[in-house]
Amino acid sequence: MGGGLSYGNSSVGRASVSKTEGRGFESSFPCQERRQYMKIIKKFINYCKACYDELAHKVTWPSYKELTQSAVVVLSASLIIAIVVWLMDVAFKAVMSAVYPS
Repeated sequence: MGGGLSYGNSSVGRASVSKTEGRGFESSFPCQERRQYMKIIKKFINYCKACYDELAHKVTWPSYKELTQSAVVVLSASLIIAIVVWLMDVAFKAVMSAVYPS
């Protein structure tokens, strides 16, 4: 190697290899974004699998008898509260009619 010529790894003077460079095109889904997207999808799938596993194998579901008893308790409490609210409404209407006769 003589004469002052140097050989090296320079990118100066090389032509662009991209077919879209210079035409204003930009990749709408670069590789890095695709990997992040796939990572999110995998997390979601794993979450769904974990939910199914928990519901199918770890949750203690009530028996028919327990379910019926709970439903009766809820319906009874709802009925009692509705009656109490109705009685308060009737009483309030009577008081307002006495205070503001029409």
